[in-house]
Amino acid sequence: MAVKDKHILTRLYVVTAGLFLFAIAVMVKLVSIQLVDGEKYRDLAQERTTKMFTIAPNRGNLYSDDGSLLATSVSRYTVRFDALTVDAEDFKENVVPLSDALAKLLGKSSSHYQQLLRKARENKNRYALIARNLDYSEYMAAKEFPLFRMGPYKGGLIVEQKTVREHPLGKIAERSVGYERVDENGYYTRVGLEGAFGEFLRGTEGKRLKQKIAKGQWKPIGQDNIVEPKDGYDVISTIDINIQDIAHHALLKQLEHYQADHGTVIVMETKTGEVKAISNLGRTAEGKYYERLNYAIGESHEPGSTFKLMNLVAALEDKVIDTSSVVDTEKGSWRIYNHRVRDSKHGGYGKISIAKAFEVSSNTAFAKMIHNGYKHAPEKYVNRLMSMNIHNELGLPIKGEGKPILRYPGDKGWSGLSLAQMAYGYEVAMTPLQVLTFYNAIANDGEMVKPRLIKEVREWDRTILGFEKEVIEASICSKETAAQVKGLMKNVVEKKHGTGHRLYSPNFSMAGKTGTAQKDYVSKDPDKLKYISTFAGYFPAENPKYSCIVVIHEPDKSVGYYGADVSGPVFKSVAQKIYANSPLIDEVEIPEQVDTKLDGNFQKYYAEAQKKYNKVPNVKGMSGMDAVSILENLGLQVEVRGNGKVKKQSISQGTDINKVEKIVLELS
Repeated sequence: MAVKDKHILTRLYVVTAGLFLFAIAVMVKLVSIQLVDGEKYRDLAQERTTKMFTIAPNRGNLYSDDGSLLATSVSRYTVRFDALTVDAEDFKENVVPLSDALAKLLGKSSSHYQQLLRKARENKNRYALIARNLDYSEYMAAKEFPLFRMGPYKGGLIVEQKTVREHPLGKIAERSVGYERVDENGYYTRVGLEGAFGEFLRGTEGKRLKQKIAKGQWKPIGQDNIVEPKDGYDVISTIDINIQDIAHHALLKQLEHYQADHGTVIVMETKTGEVKAISNLGRTAEGKYYERLNYAIGESHEPGSTFKLMNLVAALEDKVIDTSSVVDTEKGSWRIYNHRVRDSKHGGYGKISIAKAFEVSSNTAFAKMIHNGYKHAPEKYVNRLMSMNIHNELGLPIKGEGKPILRYPGDKGWSGLSLAQMAYGYEVAMTPLQVLTFYNAIANDGEMVKPRLIKEVREWDRTILGFEKEVIEASICSKETAAQVKGLMKNVVEKKHGTGHRLYSPNFSMAGKTGTAQKDYVSKDPDKLKYISTFAGYFPAENPKYSCIVVIHEPDKSVGYYGADVSGPVFKSVAQKIYANSPLIDEVEIPEQVDTKLDGNFQKYYAEAQKKYNKVPNVKGMSGMDAVSILENLGLQVEVRGNGKVKKQSISQGTDINKVEKIVLELS
């Protein structure tokens, strides 16, 4: 018995010692928590009950060039109710008047709000939703309602503010205006002007302390922010809302008529490069159109015949041809290796000058001109195009600019057909804005300016940053070449044989080039063949003020697909309405230095061109291009021999035109 008692006593000692050691360990841990980790755990506890939240600032406004709003930040308010902070007597006294006031402001019945408030009180809800998306005036009215006017601690009023972006123009220019968004990982998505100039627009975030309540919800503490947010700067764009509206509706009308997939219009101020309108519309599955993507800047594609201007400038600069040089279009079809180049006119145009080839947009003539002119030195051709900055991106602030494609001899894809294909706009790719920048340079007598979308960044009435005209190339070609091709682009519209002659109006002048490019032509199935219709140019034809490009993809072939028919009318509508709204009558700037020789030649040509002839004029001493232009306008068939100026004409001056069918010019 004694032995048994001894064992029990021993166990009791062991248990007691263990409990004693455990108590010591607990005490040590408590002291450690209190003295060593106390601050850490106190912060953790505090963090779990209160938390600092960021407050998004008001983004700066985005304006058009005349101060009209394109995008603005608007505050919206959410009103909630903390049912536990309200005294029972105050609640009983004010629940009905508060419900009446809410009903009058928000449109639902008073009984609806009485039920909502009483249920929140019954369920001890500290975060009951009363209303969302109130504007500032509605929020200010709600703050003065019965009970709510007592504030957050006695009246249970909880107000949360958020900032939303609104576009006063609605869907017009929506893609160009764009947006800037940031995800939970801090990654930004930047689109259009909003994205390009987000660093100025977005402002600085503020701080607001909130307290955690039931169900993981957070309630603002007090009425004031810890750090007030700082609003962003305002950005003044170059967009003219009147021109933007004209471009948008002209494009929309044509897209609907031709049931096209998508299209774009850009209008740019010639001298400054300021983009006055940029409209991008794409078709939905339901057949409606909206600003789906920024095709003007982001979509690079084969330009088709609008690229003939680049080729003509290159050939003239390299003196490969003269505009009076004659090319045989061979009944509208020319075979090169295993490929056949065809003209849109069945039977072709016979033997014609390069000037007329441009005006009628002959593929065979241009394919021959470029292939024969550069086949022994294709590098010279591509180098000339590169010297005109065709191969480079424009370096726009807006993200997503499409990359131009210009192959070099020896590159992958270059072949014996490349020169002929590039001659009429295939095997190359450019965005609409890149094409327009080149056309604008020609309108600008060779000076290539960078397209500009922003004028300045402002804070109230103070300019923070200004954006001035930026020149890409001081001269992409000689002024003589620019003057020559400008005359031909005018003829495209004004001459009866020009591809754009149906766009001519005696009330205002314009110049340009049509383009009809095949799309998905690799497929042998003709039903899958689609088209891109383009018109690029400027207006007025003399002293141009605006350049413009219209590109429409995949029009319904049964309705039409030629550039002159599909895109040309949009160009004309834009030009006509801009002219009607603000007649383009400006002071003519007199240049400091005048090329007297060039000016004299032009004056002589102009004087001759204005005459109404019944008899053959004297064209001796004139450039071949000018002489051919005058004689062909009189309905005469012209054969040209040689290059340069007219040395001899086969029909004498004064001969009755009705008795003449053909005249031969000898140039030297």
